[in-house]
Amino acid sequence: MTTITTLFSKINDSQLGSDRVKSMASELARIIVFPLLGVLVFLLLWSVAAQNINTSLGKFPGPAAVVEQFGSLYDEHVREREKADAFYERQEKRNAARVAKDPDYVSKVRDYTGKETFLDQIVTSLVTVISGFLLAAIIAIPLGIAVGLSRPLNSAVNPIVQIFKPVSPLAWLPLVTMVVSAVYDTPDPAVPKSFLNSMITVTLCCLWPMVINTSVGVASIDSDLVNVSKVLRLPPLTHVRKIVLPASIPMIFTGMRLSFGVAWMVLIAAEMLAQNPGLGKFVWDEFQNGSSDSLSRIMAAVLVIGFIGFLLDRGMLQIQRYVSWDKASADR
Repeated sequence: MTTITTLFSKINDSQLGSDRVKSMASELARIIVFPLLGVLVFLLLWSVAAQNINTSLGKFPGPAAVVEQFGSLYDEHVREREKADAFYERQEKRNAARVAKDPDYVSKVRDYTGKETFLDQIVTSLVTVISGFLLAAIIAIPLGIAVGLSRPLNSAVNPIVQIFKPVSPLAWLPLVTMVVSAVYDTPDPAVPKSFLNSMITVTLCCLWPMVINTSVGVASIDSDLVNVSKVLRLPPLTHVRKIVLPASIPMIFTGMRLSFGVAWMVLIAAEMLAQNPGLGKFVWDEFQNGSSDSLSRIMAAVLVIGFIGFLLDRGMLQIQRYVSWDKASADR
């Protein structure tokens, strides 16, 4: 009897082990194999299509041409940094020589005015979109909480949100440019006007999704939680900090992720339209350049724009997982 029981136990253990292996294999396929197959199929279709598309600038660039341009863009960045270093080195030697001749001479350090490289413009776009997004969050989240907690305030703000929500952020760009030029009128600006124009445009496009989702999340808090707060007689700020924020975090982050994605798209378009420094300007300049490498350089920029957008969304998701008590809400 003991032998039969042991045999069945081994069979059950082997079945459990087999099921575990199958589950791990299925998860591995979902995470690695299927995405890799999708990428490979995309690259194959891209290569085939590129061979059959002729433009005024030559054949449409395939994956190999785009990879080659990534190397060229990096080499350009390195050469530009070497020029900048040489410029500052010459300037330092010149100032040292002047000071040696005249100890009272006050040396001046001029900034290097060479062109921005592809990597420089990536950094410019990232700084702009993150600055505009954070400014929008500082405004939209407290406003959304207030609107969600107060029905009269909701009634007052809702018409404004519904009117301006459908307006394309690019429609604001000319107005923003005019206002910034009129208000920020200084001969030596600490922050470039082009940066402010793009940042404020990003802020305007981020406001509405965050306000709407935050207010909906706050308004839909479980009534039991609200009753607990009333029973404990929590002060308003404590009620918001202990009850409202934890319960509405999933909806708040949904609005933030939507805003971030839209902000990145709007920023690229705004940089193209207004010729402000950044990836959008890089794409437009290459289009206007019309060289034989322009298409492959534009395609390289398109891939970088898409990859950065993906990373920004994943970054917001990781922050949501860190601050949210409901980890399942951050698995999508």
